[in-house]
Amino acid sequence: MPSKRGPQERSRPEGRPLRLLFVCVGNSCRSQMAEGLARAMGGGAVEARSAGTAPGDRVAPKAVEVMRELGIDISGGSPKPLTREMLEWADRSFTMGCDARDMCPATWLANSGDWELEDPMGKGVEKYREVRDDIRRRMKDMLEREGIPVRRLKGEG
Repeated sequence: MPSKRGPQERSRPEGRPLRLLFVCVGNSCRSQMAEGLARAMGGGAVEARSAGTAPGDRVAPKAVEVMRELGIDISGGSPKPLTREMLEWADRSFTMGCDARDMCPATWLANSGDWELEDPMGKGVEKYREVRDDIRRRMKDMLEREGIPVRRLKGEG
């Protein structure tokens, strides 16, 4: 079973963007925020997707709200079902710390990891900000380890 800290390495062709997949049960909050942050912070050096094992019907409005605070618009996103093709496409896949660990084949692959994020659903906007900022820190660390320049977001010095 993969480490809880992060995915094991899997090589990718030189010059191709790093492909990241973020998986949750509903694909309506944490995984959507991670996808948006990966695209914004990684620029053209990253391709990102998100999916769910039991996708909801829309992206959580509070997730949209807190991402807008950073200048990232995820309002056009929609929850999608996880497919084998998505798992094969990804260089790295991450579950978001939800029950997807037990239901998700992503955790069986060598290139997967679990970020163990608290679920903010049903909580106040402050909890969404905390989770967003936790994802942002993890994303920054991962991109730096990959040698990808991290783009600054709205409100960052």
